[in-house]
Amino acid sequence: MNAFPNDEVSVEDLFANSAPKAEKNGDSLYLFVDEAGDPTLFANRRTAIVGKEGCSRFFIMGKLDVDEPADLSAQLNELRQRLVSHAYFQGVPSFEPARSKTAVMFHAKDDLPEVRFHVFDLLASLGDKLRFHAVICDKERVLQEVLRRNETEPGYWYHHNELYDGLMRSLFGKFHRLANNYKICVARRGQSDRNEALRKAIDHAEGDFIEKFGFGRGGKEAWEIEVSTPKNNACLQAVDYFLWAVQRFYEPRVDPKTGASMREERFIKLLWPQIGEIHDLHFGPSYGTYFNKQKPLTLDERFTDGKRKKKKP
Repeated sequence: MNAFPNDEVSVEDLFANSAPKAEKNGDSLYLFVDEAGDPTLFANRRTAIVGKEGCSRFFIMGKLDVDEPADLSAQLNELRQRLVSHAYFQGVPSFEPARSKTAVMFHAKDDLPEVRFHVFDLLASLGDKLRFHAVICDKERVLQEVLRRNETEPGYWYHHNELYDGLMRSLFGKFHRLANNYKICVARRGQSDRNEALRKAIDHAEGDFIEKFGFGRGGKEAWEIEVSTPKNNACLQAVDYFLWAVQRFYEPRVDPKTGASMREERFIKLLWPQIGEIHDLHFGPSYGTYFNKQKPLTLDERFTDGKRKKKKP
């Protein structure tokens, strides 16, 4: 399925969106990976539900490069304990341990706005100790590709793992920060950790990287993959907040008072200094659009009608 455009970017862009080689933690990079939205296209094998209630229009894969994971975890855990013990939140349902929400971990979708303020404030205060990258696909475009393939391959059925693995491969095939070792912690999906599939996606990404840039990043021995949960790894809670900020930008919400459709960019604006790159795979040219320090992601740039001609499907 050709749902993912080939990367096409200038040499200047490569070095503008990368960072110096890691020099801390034994020259290792610590990367925390999660998703936002869902890779679902169909309610069953024949009913497309992309963009309908309960099914996202966009699927997002993000990774957070953290200089000091233990320090970030400690700060997030200390903040959560401080909020849990604060009289202001006494009796709030999401702070009840039995509900497994804010009382045990931060999760942007479930947290109160007052809690989000404190978490976003903490993350923003860490500056360049955190660097976030993401790839985003428009599931309407992916759906079109799947339907075209169904016409030529009647026996083909889409599986959501295709989209997940494709975005993982795209995310890790890019020229970002380099190191001798890469320690990746990926958020578990459902009951299956899919270690082997993740390893294959990273291997494919390394092959893509070598083909594009002419050198490798150390081979299989350089990549260590762990699957965990946000409850057990606070750094995954941090990447969840970055992803939520991007998702609130892309996915419109209906104002309960006016009924108007609205997107929010204030969250992504707050974190933008820590965002290295967002690759919008299906917007603009055939290879998508790279939003970065030189080209910030704004509502006017991404969603204003007529701002940019849509590429042909």
